Amino acid sequence: MSSLWTSTELREATQGRLDAELTVNGISIDTRTLEKGDLFIALVGENSDGHAHIATAFEKGAACVMVHRSLPSNDPRLLHVADTMIGLQALGHAARARFKGRMVGVTGSVGKTTTKNMLHCAFSALGPTHAAIASYNNHWGVPLTLARMPRKTEYCVAEVGMNHRGEIAPLAAMVRPDVAIITTIGSSHLGHMGSIEAIAEEKSDLIAALPANGVAIVPDDTGMDTIFRNVSKKAGIRLRHVGFSEDADDHLTNLVTTPDGSSFVFNGLNVSLNAPGRHLVRNAALALATLHALGLPLNAAIAALSLWRPSAGRGQIQPILGGTAALLDESYNASVLSIRAALETLSLIPAKRRVAVLGDIRELGDFAEREHLSLVPDLMAHADLVFCCCPHMRHVFDALAEEKRGVWQADAASLAPIVQSNLKAGDVVLVKGSLGSRMRDIVAPLLAGGAKA
Repeated sequence: MSSLWTSTELREATQGRLDAELTVNGISIDTRTLEKGDLFIALVGENSDGHAHIATAFEKGAACVMVHRSLPSNDPRLLHVADTMIGLQALGHAARARFKGRMVGVTGSVGKTTTKNMLHCAFSALGPTHAAIASYNNHWGVPLTLARMPRKTEYCVAEVGMNHRGEIAPLAAMVRPDVAIITTIGSSHLGHMGSIEAIAEEKSDLIAALPANGVAIVPDDTGMDTIFRNVSKKAGIRLRHVGFSEDADDHLTNLVTTPDGSSFVFNGLNVSLNAPGRHLVRNAALALATLHALGLPLNAAIAALSLWRPSAGRGQIQPILGGTAALLDESYNASVLSIRAALETLSLIPAKRRVAVLGDIRELGDFAEREHLSLVPDLMAHADLVFCCCPHMRHVFDALAEEKRGVWQADAASLAPIVQSNLKAGDVVLVKGSLGSRMRDIVAPLLAGGAKA
């Protein structure tokens, strides 16, 4: 296996001082997951300082440690830089500069990680592929993804996120995508951004980072096409639309959705997904449109996508109650759009009762009550029983018809045993909420077998 970085490359990339001649095989920012041969980067955060874990890093086999504090140790394996975060970002830029393959950047209000995972699956059928793990899409996640990219990578997929205006542009400049995907435009982070249009403009900064021969890929139904077209025209790049409309550049037809998955036709090719949900069809179509835009063959990618499955917290369906009921685990994060999509998926799955367990959507600011209440018609249509937790979901709970109401609690931990005690054989239960709502506190005991039959 070829090394990831050599001493010479580390010095050149970071303009740092490293006295030892060595190679590193990986990059770590957490000693709990560090592997032998890694470069450990001692990042400093609001509540932690990696410099406190240098000894542990070396004990666990780190080949090198990047630091910016004065230390009593003169270990030659220390890479001294002005600032470790800037050093990490420098490695990200250097990794992108030496990469000669195809780079795809993915952003959007909903579906970034799933689309990124589908792209990783599709590209892997064609050659060595690297992609962000989890949702590594911020000021440290993007450079870490790039810095970890193996030398022989042919395709890379970078996820690019934001919470405030001005965050995407510097990340996009680091990624320098050949193809930019905007998965959706919705109300995520509306409290910080102020309007849906401002969100679309921020997401469009990924399009603005494309080279002259780059391609932007967007759904055909975002309602933000004027913004996308203006940015694309200014950048001098191609804008392609994906969807069910006749005007879409990449056209979907013949959609069939079932409890087990979906089938559809993409540009004349038959595609099957073995996971339910119309939103997953949209994500898969964006992935296939990306390969099509790059002039790559689709048959192997379509075959690979037929084997793809959602990950934990992102639509994975698992048995609970000794196999007599099922959990639709959407607990990782939430927005209005993603909750609607999850409820639509819930309605596809055969059940005696469809139970929704929802936590707050975060970062909606002054729009929180309005946005949460907009979900009431969807819950009335798709759920038989609804449990809620956290302050904003109280508005939703109180607005539901009495026969739909389960219980509301202030937090997920308090709600968990109540949900467990109310589930029955034949139920399908959806659990969803923003990461900060800690809906995992409800999922974990369900999967551990705590619910009663």
